[in-house]
Amino acid sequence: MTRILLVRHGETDWNLNRRLQGHADRPLNQTGREQARSLAAALAEEPLDAVYSSDLSRAEETARIIAGARGLDVTVLPSLRERHFGTWEGLTDEEIHERFPDEVADGVLGDGESRDELDRRILAALERIAEDHSGGTVLVVSHGGPLRAVLRHCGVDGVDRIANCHVLRLQAGDGVLREID
Repeated sequence: MTRILLVRHGETDWNLNRRLQGHADRPLNQTGREQARSLAAALAEEPLDAVYSSDLSRAEETARIIAGARGLDVTVLPSLRERHFGTWEGLTDEEIHERFPDEVADGVLGDGESRDELDRRILAALERIAEDHSGGTVLVVSHGGPLRAVLRHCGVDGVDRIANCHVLRLQAGDGVLREID
């Protein structure tokens, strides 16, 4: 079995302003960098065999801060990206409700990627990572949507907000992915 530490990236200004980021490539702010450094220190005793990241800069910078403290390289995978929200990206909840009231009422989340597409993409990426590092421990830095996708897969639904630099500890192998703490 492979242990996966799935991490949400550090804070960005759009997180502070409650703007939907999706594929919009927003950098970490100073707080986000401090969160990543704090997480690197908190994980100092965890064995890590590899570090992976989404290709969006907020995740990649978080991963590089953590990996750099260990002398590890970061493997960047576009398949670890946040969900694509299309025209909703960059908007606040209030702006979305004002501009797209019918879609909100119907439960549609923008004109980008569906929840099922996100779930399949993320679970396939994590399965490949687990296979490539069988028996090891891997840190994966991604986004809130992918973390919620994994939680749904593990039977935990309805999670609205996931804190920046939150760690979800998983065990993966033989086609099974489960939360371990």
